Amino acid sequence: MRNPTSRRALALRSGTALFAAAVGLLVLAGCGADGHTAAASGPSASSKTVTVRQAGGMSVLATSSGQTLYASNKERGHVLCTSACVAVWKPLTVSAGQKPTSAGGVAGHLSTVKRQDGSRQVSFDGQPLYTFSFDHSAGQVNGDGQNDSFDGTDFTWHAATPTGASPTSGSSKGSGYSY
Repeated sequence: MRNPTSRRALALRSGTALFAAAVGLLVLAGCGADGHTAAASGPSASSKTVTVRQAGGMSVLATSSGQTLYASNKERGHVLCTSACVAVWKPLTVSAGQKPTSAGGVAGHLSTVKRQDGSRQVSFDGQPLYTFSFDHSAGQVNGDGQNDSFDGTDFTWHAATPTGASPTSGSSKGSGYSY
């Protein structure tokens, strides 16, 4: 027969094991999600990585949920938007091994570029794609023409278009956002 002390010790070990297992599951669930990405999912027609939609009177690339996608003037084939930049400009990423897909009407080439954290960011004709955190609903283009600076790099952002051409006429709005 076990004494009360050994029962308490067994219960404590069991509780500790359950707690450790729960923490482990939470850690595993968080792996791959850094909280700074606009992740694409699955290959079904309703969840294409990139779609084309009308927003702000122009035809733009968008996520499957309708968020406008942007590219910077400084990035082609590589990523410069890191650290504080990704708090404002969310990289569109896909899971390892997943290829980005598009709906009809996209004239350029979708591929991925590797980010510093190892994630795969969707790019359009070599330019990494981002959503803008100040676009609060699908179809907004608040980031088009925005200028900002992160880690010593000055960026000008444009809504990505299905043809790759910049929709703005060279004028920039500047940054009306405090970030």
